[in-house]
Amino acid sequence: MTARLIDGKAIAQQVRAEVARGVKSFQEKYGRVPGLHVVLAGNDSGSAVYVRGKEKAANEVGMLGKVHRLSESVSAEELLALVHSLNVDPTVDGILVQLPLPRGLPAQTIIEAVDPTKDVDGFHPLNVGSLWSALPGLRPCTPIGCMRLLREAGTPLEGAQALVIGRSHMVGKPMSGLLLHANATVTVAHSKTNDLAERCREADIVVAAIGRAKMIKGNWIKPGATVIDVGMNRDEAGKLCGDVEFETALTVADAITPVPGGVGPMTIAMLLENTLGAANARERAKSA
Repeated sequence: MTARLIDGKAIAQQVRAEVARGVKSFQEKYGRVPGLHVVLAGNDSGSAVYVRGKEKAANEVGMLGKVHRLSESVSAEELLALVHSLNVDPTVDGILVQLPLPRGLPAQTIIEAVDPTKDVDGFHPLNVGSLWSALPGLRPCTPIGCMRLLREAGTPLEGAQALVIGRSHMVGKPMSGLLLHANATVTVAHSKTNDLAERCREADIVVAAIGRAKMIKGNWIKPGATVIDVGMNRDEAGKLCGDVEFETALTVADAITPVPGGVGPMTIAMLLENTLGAANARERAKSA
């Protein structure tokens, strides 16, 4: 048995095409295009690469993508002033403050300063509360990307035993909430969980987001399970790999995401979808 590969690149392209059509309709209806503004503070090389990708992707689907680049020495007051100016700008529909921020800046304070209706990362406490209350709101991009991958793979969610490995605010916690709302039975595990292997062997769905190279062994996977590997690590040879021991899991699972080419491409695609959704919601609110 060899698992089906869940092609995140192809599915992300499908999402981008859907967003591009949505942007065209939005422009025809409202006479403008959605605006995604990314705030990049400091000189973290990884963040700079991610931000360039987000700007490029936004422009490719017809949005206005703009990056606000600030120095490593930017003050919290300057950063908050920029966020406030974007909050009140009617042409801005999505605001993303790229993390990590330079040392000494209060990340949570900055996140809470973003208008929740423009918080396309889905990190504002009001959006977090909306997720857990099953109310409308913006959801974190990687988890909703994982949910789209599960749907595209045809994985049954209702009644399924789902194991989320990792409890971060960005992935693990919101992922567990989304799966619960889809009527899966969800267990959240982490690096301190006892008998992690046994919990994996019981799971119909495994979402690995713990950030440790090949920590989840292939022989832990239940035969026929679906595996979503969120991890992006380097192995001992310096090669990109996920949190799951891919080669062995491939012989056991029904469907699995590769690393790279699985979850990664979905994150930016869902950011674009969130921005279009935020733009439409804001325009509807104006006429309500």
